[in-house]
Amino acid sequence: MGIIGTLASGLLTQRSANKSKLRELERADQQRRDERVYQTEQARIESRRSCYVALNIAARLYQTALTNYLVAIRSDAVTDEIRTDVEEMRRDHRARHAEAQMLVPDAVLVAAGTVNSHLSNLYGVLRRIDIGEPEQGETLESAAEMRKGAWDVLSAMRTIMRRDLGIAP
Repeated sequence: MGIIGTLASGLLTQRSANKSKLRELERADQQRRDERVYQTEQARIESRRSCYVALNIAARLYQTALTNYLVAIRSDAVTDEIRTDVEEMRRDHRARHAEAQMLVPDAVLVAAGTVNSHLSNLYGVLRRIDIGEPEQGETLESAAEMRKGAWDVLSAMRTIMRRDLGIAP
């Protein structure tokens, strides 16, 4: 009886150790899965953050180039360099906007689309005034008002981006 008890005790101890080891392995596996999910989420957030930064910079630079274009038209001092700068900023903004279309959630995409439309419309007005073919109602004053309005849509876009990243309430 003593021998059977000794053997059974060893088997029960081994079985208990095996169950404990299995639980430990399951916890480690769950921890690895949780870590992968966390890293994937962090990479997704960082990707969006980088996209937001690039889009915000491109929009602000485009806005600045349009402001310079407006000032140059007002003072009758438009040069090819100013036109080229506006075109470069316009292209860069369009590229950042196209990138955002593939990465950002709908709320940000709507705000970015509003900014894109507003800046594109302002560019069109300024371009037509510059070449001497403005449409009815397109004046330097109306362009200046559009330029001021661009800051509002840029600010709204930035707020939505910050909210999406959890930076702003």
